[in-house]
Amino acid sequence: MVELYLKVAAGGLLIGTVYALIAIGLTIIFGVMRVVNFAHGEMVVMGMYLGYALWTLFAIPAIPAALIAAVVLFGLGVFLQVTVVSRFVGRPQHSQFILFIAFALVITGLHLMLMGPDARSVMAPISFQTYSVGGLRLDAARVQAAATALVMILALVAFLRFTFIGRAIRAAADNPLGAEVVGIRSGRVYAVTAGIGLACAGAAGALVSPLFDAQPFLAPEFTLLAFIIVIIGGLGSLTGALIGGLLIGVAEGFAALLINPAMKSMFSYGLLIAVLLLRPAGLFGGREAR
Repeated sequence: MVELYLKVAAGGLLIGTVYALIAIGLTIIFGVMRVVNFAHGEMVVMGMYLGYALWTLFAIPAIPAALIAAVVLFGLGVFLQVTVVSRFVGRPQHSQFILFIAFALVITGLHLMLMGPDARSVMAPISFQTYSVGGLRLDAARVQAAATALVMILALVAFLRFTFIGRAIRAAADNPLGAEVVGIRSGRVYAVTAGIGLACAGAAGALVSPLFDAQPFLAPEFTLLAFIIVIIGGLGSLTGALIGGLLIGVAEGFAALLINPAMKSMFSYGLLIAVLLLRPAGLFGGREAR
């Protein structure tokens, strides 16, 4: 029984790391631009479809597919920011909500047109492999997805701390007006930020393509999941998104084991309510883009 609990906890931590990458994409956009991306789940599904297409057409595994998806979604994020979203930064929140809900509906419609409503699964050999770690047998696909997601998260943290554009992003998050005064171009910073946010979502989608079947109507589930994690961790906090993702992953795993797999979302929302009651700003609220 102890071994079973350890396996569930380990599996929750592994999938929670990928959840954290999804949430970091959402929180970095909000932390810098104060824009809430309601189409974030659609970007994750786009990454899943890219992972499926790259495997089906070229037999490209999930990890390199995630890198390709990150590049593609980064370009899409920059394009959308420069052409459309930049006009809505600073506008009332209801205008932003309508814009991103429209994005979500358009992207879901495109998914339906191009891929159809049927679920698309990646039947890669890794989906049937396991690793033995300390006597525990863990799904190889989850281990590789979690390891890749963690490397991407650490690379993003290093980028934000040690590069010029990374420091500019942090400055714009902390004090937008002050950043403008010292010569930081907010338009360029926002474009890179949007690209990073969507790249995180796309990479995470490709990483989970061997784990979950891709289908258009899966997007709202990922959007809600990202919001739960971000609110638990604290809006704008990368550390909070990581911790929140791990907590949700473990909570879902134990809920599926102890109660019912269909009830796993109940634990997530219960944890959200508990955090909001005890710490309304989230576990790491106020630590923006860090």
